[in-house]
Amino acid sequence: MSILKLYHGSDRIISAPEYGVGKSWNDYGKGFYCTESIELAKEWACSEENKNGYANAYTIDTEGLTVLNLSDEKYNILNWLAILLQNRVFDLSLPVSIRARDYIIENFNVDIKNADIIIGYRADDSYFSFAKDFVNNSINLDQLSNAMRLGKLCEQIVIMSKKAFDRLVYIEDETEFADADIYYPKRVKRDEEAKKQYLDTERFEIDLNGLFINDFIRRKMTNEDF
Repeated sequence: MSILKLYHGSDRIISAPEYGVGKSWNDYGKGFYCTESIELAKEWACSEENKNGYANAYTIDTEGLTVLNLSDEKYNILNWLAILLQNRVFDLSLPVSIRARDYIIENFNVDIKNADIIIGYRADDSYFSFAKDFVNNSINLDQLSNAMRLGKLCEQIVIMSKKAFDRLVYIEDETEFADADIYYPKRVKRDEEAKKQYLDTERFEIDLNGLFINDFIRRKMTNEDF
């Protein structure tokens, strides 16, 4: 991995990212959320219609840093979901969903506190809704896994520790303007395509043969069962 080229989508230029700031309810908590794709960063920069942004460019030397890659084969989608459930705000009003959240966190959580960098899924609106359906026992694990492949699911690279922040080098010449007239529609289209495919192929397809969260709880399944 060593030297990475990263882009951070924002409505402003960020030449000196600050450690310890940001939203605690992001996917992996406070951190600096980046991608290796400049086009994707431009979409993320244009989160509102008619509001332009920037794909801020950086390099980082990962030598000696602890990189937690949730896309590695030793992890599964429930490991990602366990982290998400602890950080993102879920509307869990049903007893089944509250029990599911507690079970997933207890049995599939991954310790991220020593990670300098985290690599994993980005839970855009559509993917966040897929995760909620699984927690609510509405879809099974196979359907969730299939849904996460819809609409060109995005992977993000998150700078977490002070040590990693200190390695970020801003590249002014490679930072690019993001035109909202171009990239906001692209962002919306990506999300809408994922939702449409989900509704067409997963959400309303009855599949009782797969493992639902209630099955995990009843059978007391853990990471060792994968």
